[in-house]
Amino acid sequence: MEQYDSRVDAYIAKAAPFARPVLEYIRQIVHEISPLLTESIKWGFPFFEYKGPVCQMAAFKQHCALGFWKAALLNDPHQALRLGDAKAGSFGDIVSIADLPSKEILTDFILQAIALNEKEIKVEKKKASAEKAELVVPDYFIDFLADHPKAKEVFDKFSYSNKKEYAEWIIDAKTDATRQKRMETAAEWMSEGKSRNWKYKT
Repeated sequence: MEQYDSRVDAYIAKAAPFARPVLEYIRQIVHEISPLLTESIKWGFPFFEYKGPVCQMAAFKQHCALGFWKAALLNDPHQALRLGDAKAGSFGDIVSIADLPSKEILTDFILQAIALNEKEIKVEKKKASAEKAELVVPDYFIDFLADHPKAKEVFDKFSYSNKKEYAEWIIDAKTDATRQKRMETAAEWMSEGKSRNWKYKT
């Protein structure tokens, strides 16, 4: 794979004016830190990879996001990570370069993430218990719903099972195009108050 991907250039060019310098800075830092990292577009967002995903960035209407694929396994002595914030990547909302951790901290995280992929260390999946497992809704779906307030309002009021059906349907998409289409369909259905399997319910 090539170190640079023209689709990432196009993604940055289409981003809001405030977001472009943030995305360009993240991209520059990533490649400065390691020439091993290559670019790709997954689920509509730029990813930086080496033997698997290392980190990804995204731009939305009012903020950017930078997330580490294995954030839960990173050593974080400066407590820079916001793992409990499901809304936007690993560091919360980013609206300017000043909102990012220092270059030294980013360097440390990226090198740690590369090492984890080198050693093929994976995030341990929690075993299912008799209790309801915590519902995991992907960041990209949460941010997508933020642009569809009516759908988000319905989703937030849904039962655990209804939320889970939509989340799993989105996550299980095999391609970026399918995932995008499913998110658009989900937003449309939820805006009408429909559950994922509304067609099969009488």
